Amino acid sequence: MNEQEYINYCRIAEAIDYIQQNFTEQPTLEEIAEKVHLSPFHFQRLFTEWAGVSPKKFLQFISVQHAKSILENSQTTLFETAYKTGLSGTGRLHDLFVKIEGMTPGEFKNKGENLSINHSFAQSPFGEIIVASTHKGICYMGFVDNRKIAFSALEKRFPKANFIQQTDDIQQNALQIYTQDWTKINKIKLHLKGTDFQLKVWEALLKIPEGNLVTYGSIANLIQNPKASRAVGTAIGNNPIAFLIPCHRVIQSTGLFGGYMWGSTRKTAIIGWEASKAIKI
Repeated sequence: MNEQEYINYCRIAEAIDYIQQNFTEQPTLEEIAEKVHLSPFHFQRLFTEWAGVSPKKFLQFISVQHAKSILENSQTTLFETAYKTGLSGTGRLHDLFVKIEGMTPGEFKNKGENLSINHSFAQSPFGEIIVASTHKGICYMGFVDNRKIAFSALEKRFPKANFIQQTDDIQQNALQIYTQDWTKINKIKLHLKGTDFQLKVWEALLKIPEGNLVTYGSIANLIQNPKASRAVGTAIGNNPIAFLIPCHRVIQSTGLFGGYMWGSTRKTAIIGWEASKAIKI
């Protein structure tokens, strides 16, 4: 993503936020375009180029009613489908291509001491990201609104690690996820610091196909701990790998999207963007 594309995403994010805040008033195309300082024609074209659908269609994808319909239609069969051995769905491909390896008890306990972590900044369709890797795999990926704050968040996870600002092959391979061209992606390895329960939840998230949404209760059922919805929510909130481990696909049972570590507007943008890619118009 170049500078202009980043500016374009910021405008789209501003538009999405405006739509959310004023949904009950059903703002017109002209009103939304004026909010982001564009003509209706240019805003319509910009939005469609980014999302693949018109602002009106996108609004449908991010509505509570649409989210609830997905939940109602997918709850009973979603994970049965995810476990099929065929490779026809992107969700199953995602599951097969991403491997989670937990850090050793020693690495977990000593907060990254003796760990060398490379980190770099890159662009995505949803703004800048920071990505970090050990010699075993990606250990952190987060969206960036401020580079200093983003790096501090990384440091807090591994306060005793040695950080080197450089891009490596592990990072470059993982970043291919944003191109949606799986033919260019090798096995993505994640080297994560987490409890056994957290790792189990994060692995379950990988089984949610693109364009689908599930509830916290669904994840609790998948890991065979149906009474652990609250603990599941906490584990999801601590997910250290933005987008790649799709915690953004977990929403409230009411159809509301809920919070997101990297901002509710960004979560809405990702959900709508994925729906536009997954649903044939």
